[in-house]
Amino acid sequence: MPSHRLAIATSADHPSIQPDDAHLAASLERLGVPPVVCVWNDPAVDWSAFDAVLIRTIWDYFKHHAAFLDWLDRLDRLGIPTINDSALLRWNSDKRYLLELAQHGVAIIPTRLASTAALPGVLAAMPGQSVVIKPSISGSAWHTLRGTIGDAAFAAAVAQLPRDCNYLVQPFVPEVVSDGEWSLLYFAGEFSHAVIKRPAAGDYRVQGEYGGSAEPAQPDAAILAAADRALAAVAAIGHAGHAYVRVDGVVSGGRFLVMELELIEPFLHLAAHPAAAERLARDVAARLSPATLADAR
Repeated sequence: MPSHRLAIATSADHPSIQPDDAHLAASLERLGVPPVVCVWNDPAVDWSAFDAVLIRTIWDYFKHHAAFLDWLDRLDRLGIPTINDSALLRWNSDKRYLLELAQHGVAIIPTRLASTAALPGVLAAMPGQSVVIKPSISGSAWHTLRGTIGDAAFAAAVAQLPRDCNYLVQPFVPEVVSDGEWSLLYFAGEFSHAVIKRPAAGDYRVQGEYGGSAEPAQPDAAILAAADRALAAVAAIGHAGHAYVRVDGVVSGGRFLVMELELIEPFLHLAAHPAAAERLARDVAARLSPATLADAR
């Protein structure tokens, strides 16, 4: 019998351990923490049977955000800690956190927040600008639009956006296409590795489902320092001690601008970095120690 019971939270569309996480799962097994795959919103799962839940491929949570928050509340009531911490997951699930980071001095892509009703007024104040609009609770370019304000086709697309969302309005940063978007991976607070993601020809979205690609890259000192400052701001806000984080950003005008901090269910690019998978597994196992569990509960 294993001494610790760890659930790996997945989604109905991606219910099994993905290839990129395979070495992480094997490393946990070797450490005596064999993970049990559980779909996060499966009503048949008895979460009280576990000591902790490691969040991985819950890649549909933003489509069921209220249910996601209810699930976290339920785990909290049961005293089952999540990795990362549930308070951090709630904070990170709404991209308005970017505005909070900016208040702490983090360089972000300039961002305006607008309800659906306020969106036309916000756009009217930015005539002729090329912008990206995305729901504040979203992922994988869900309901994301790019266009030029004043263009009729773009206005028609904006008019079709869901009415029950808040939206981020950001200037389109052409360096995402010309130079690529950085993703920097940190485990247990330490930088591990990085990739540059590039969109397919004619697109601006870097996600694989839209033809985007990723290749290993080494960030320079300025990029690393900017990412470190963003993570220091997260700690200052009150969310220190994450097990994993992916810092996404783009270099524009000579500065690294944070686009997102992925602290819930990021793709971690572990397949080419087995040592990183092992480091994360050791950190997860350490969080399952009796003393750590007692503190969490």
